[in-house]
Amino acid sequence: MSQDNLVLAVDQGSGSTKALLVSSSGAVVASASVPVASTYPRPGWVEQSPAEILDSVRGVVARIMQGHDPSAVVAVGFSTQRESLLLWDRRTGHPISPLISWQDQRSAGQCQVLAEAGHADLVRSRSGLPLDPMFSATKATWLLDAYDPDRSNSRAGRLCLGTVDSWLISRFGAQHLIEVGNASRTQLLDIHTGKWDEDLLTLFGVPAQVLGEVVASTGPFPTARGLDPLRADTPITAVLGDSHAALFAHAGWNPGTVKATYGTGSSVMGLCPPGATVSPGLCLTIAWDTGAGPNLAMEGNIRSSGATLNWLSRLFGQSPAALAALADTATSDGVHIVPAFNGLGAPYWDRDAVGLLSGLTLGTELPQIARAALESVAFQVEDVVAAIDRSGVPVSLLLADGGASGNPVLMQLQADTSGRLVARAADADLSSLGAAHLAGRQVGLWSTDDLQRLPRKRQTFVPSVSADERESRQRGWSTAVLRSRPPVLR
Repeated sequence: MSQDNLVLAVDQGSGSTKALLVSSSGAVVASASVPVASTYPRPGWVEQSPAEILDSVRGVVARIMQGHDPSAVVAVGFSTQRESLLLWDRRTGHPISPLISWQDQRSAGQCQVLAEAGHADLVRSRSGLPLDPMFSATKATWLLDAYDPDRSNSRAGRLCLGTVDSWLISRFGAQHLIEVGNASRTQLLDIHTGKWDEDLLTLFGVPAQVLGEVVASTGPFPTARGLDPLRADTPITAVLGDSHAALFAHAGWNPGTVKATYGTGSSVMGLCPPGATVSPGLCLTIAWDTGAGPNLAMEGNIRSSGATLNWLSRLFGQSPAALAALADTATSDGVHIVPAFNGLGAPYWDRDAVGLLSGLTLGTELPQIARAALESVAFQVEDVVAAIDRSGVPVSLLLADGGASGNPVLMQLQADTSGRLVARAADADLSSLGAAHLAGRQVGLWSTDDLQRLPRKRQTFVPSVSADERESRQRGWSTAVLRSRPPVLR
């Protein structure tokens, strides 16, 4: 085995935990993955086991290090799912609640109550985020109401409330910390100051004592103690939200770079240039802080992209690959799927929207439905990209990554739907790669200029339909979306 210095990156996602080993040349020398499960105890509820997530991190590290010298690892980076939330005991470190997933909708009613009480503008102006159950704040209220209703244990410092990054970091012997980009997704942080906001904490009933200390994306973090077979003194030098890490891997520190990550859901994100007016359908979030202060980004979050294909796969007993093959040779023939399984995310933010399959005829068969499922992903992404355009950031090239971006049918559909060039990263798992890049930079393995010069292999997809056809498709999609939304909100 080469004695080249290595960076280990772990990407903890909602469906799996992945790892990469990256050499000093920037090459990926090994990869590994461990699945993680979700449970659905009630309609609209989505939970995961904190213990299983921790075990998956330990397991994927042990797996990827087989045949590699642990002493060659000079830094560790993490990317994580973002808005998911749990409670644990500060003294013992044991979780006392499940991890409530970012997909969970149990607090939708609370969001409605807060909106009707006139709090939506305050929440958006401070946190950059709309009142929506995807974000962590109303999950925090629910968890504290369930496990600490009088908040006495929280105020006494006996409980910790945190996101996945915060939970994992705590298991390596650190005090209660949270990385600033992940903190900006809780809806409790003032994104303009990078500090917990007292008004938001009061609004959501969250005592400050239960929250972690907000730190930069470069820490300080603890060492990788307990991540066998790594040495206990191996430094953790980078933590990023998964979508933020993917943008970093695209060299997205240059404003004007916009990427779409295709996963269970999708995130479309780009740095916010000075003077931009953020469209109401977009979120304003902290992408990262590498030591010089927070970098703000515009983002649109789509709840169901890969999840739509997985749903269709279960429904018809066909693999996603088989459905993609059917979709490749078919047209949708006017069929539309609006995957509002848990409402619609950006740019609509309509939690009352319902899932819809429309345009059916007696001639409709599985290939048309499979095509409509893929088209729903492309349409949703374009809805967000168009909102970024309206914010004063022209998007002529859309960078694509994530598992579903490996489907060439979907990528061509995206180009045709958007009327823009789509460049798919050869390495679809850019979240872990972005964490590796920042971690390696922090130990001097690379400079920013070095990272800028790294070869980024991409396959480009060129629009192949006329503007008239594209506009006709968009009208059909817009009509389907309108049908999925309750009339009172239209």
